[in-house]
Amino acid sequence: MRLTCIAIGLALSFVLTGLPSARAQVPVDLQLVLAIDSSSSVDMDEYYLQLEGYAAAFRHPELLKAIQSGPNKAIAVAMFEWSGPKQQQVNFDWRVLADAAGLEAFARELSTAPRLVIGGETAIGAAIDFGVDLFEHSGVAGGRRVIDVSGDGASNRGRPVTQARDEAVFLGITLNGLAILNEEAGLDDYYRVAVIGGTGAFVIAARDYTDFADAILRKLLREITTITQRLPDDRLPEPHQGSRISLNRFSKAVEFKAP
Repeated sequence: MRLTCIAIGLALSFVLTGLPSARAQVPVDLQLVLAIDSSSSVDMDEYYLQLEGYAAAFRHPELLKAIQSGPNKAIAVAMFEWSGPKQQQVNFDWRVLADAAGLEAFARELSTAPRLVIGGETAIGAAIDFGVDLFEHSGVAGGRRVIDVSGDGASNRGRPVTQARDEAVFLGITLNGLAILNEEAGLDDYYRVAVIGGTGAFVIAARDYTDFADAILRKLLREITTITQRLPDDRLPEPHQGSRISLNRFSKAVEFKAP
């Protein structure tokens, strides 16, 4: 009887400890981290326009078609907001999106989510580092790993953005950007030079926060749609292949280090 109880206990222990690894075998085509700007330059109306833009994008029927175009017909998504070097907060932990019901549920949550970080400086390098760490807990297997940074200003605090970007790319992670131009007209150039990197990396620009919803949909479609089925759109920027744009005008932001 004692041996039987031990055997049952070991079996239960094996099953319980095996659950996380079983979850880790969920196959997806894309692991996507959405990093949204919540620094002092983003007022409350602008912040919620970002969330409304994401909600509208995840409700769009073309997004479901894009997800189902992949071999695994599923993606995993996490979202966090960021500002200063130690100001990052996960809004939505990892979830697998594979059908209309899941996309609608996520859109509803986005529509009612509170702002968790209010104010602070703009530390894009720290945001990239935080996004990289999230992949360790995605609970899924396979797929491209992408961090999508959206913001309305160049980095002005924390370690150099290019350093954080290069370390992420070394790990096989792609960084894309969505530059909101209402504060800095040339911010998309800065993102091309200092923020994006990796296979197929690109930047999409939004004129302001009211233009955000259209820009975010185009960006998500480009990220999710497989290479062989990529949507033809001549308006989209070419993938980052290295830039000849001078860093001089952005040197303080790119090289700034916290005291």
